[in-house]
Amino acid sequence: MKTKGIILAAGKGTRLMPATLPASKPLLPLYDKPMIYYPLETLVRIGIREILFIVQEDDLPIFQKTFGSGEEVGLNFSYKIQKVQRGISDAYFIAEDYLNGSSSVLALSDNIFLGKIIFHTLNKHSTR
Repeated sequence: MKTKGIILAAGKGTRLMPATLPASKPLLPLYDKPMIYYPLETLVRIGIREILFIVQEDDLPIFQKTFGSGEEVGLNFSYKIQKVQRGISDAYFIAEDYLNGSSSVLALSDNIFLGKIIFHTLNKHSTR
């Protein structure tokens, strides 16, 4: 069974107000791309091709428009809504059906890992 990815992107971004009024925090630009592209790239670089985005209900349409199904780039994206922010562990309750017993990697939408060493280490421990 393949490892699946989860990106938790349902936070309200209140500490970044007013920047997060027009856009969700994960979609705000960081250097040359939206912040969420960094954890997405990390998951893809370690071989994960099935990824669930957990988002706020209001943000679902923009995430679906931004990422689509993932099919165009050889990935498989799914979406679920987190209605109440209950912390990181809640992501696994939301993703239970999606995971269906698969192993998984959870990334937060504002986690940014860069550099050869991190990807080497992640690939070494990945079960893909």
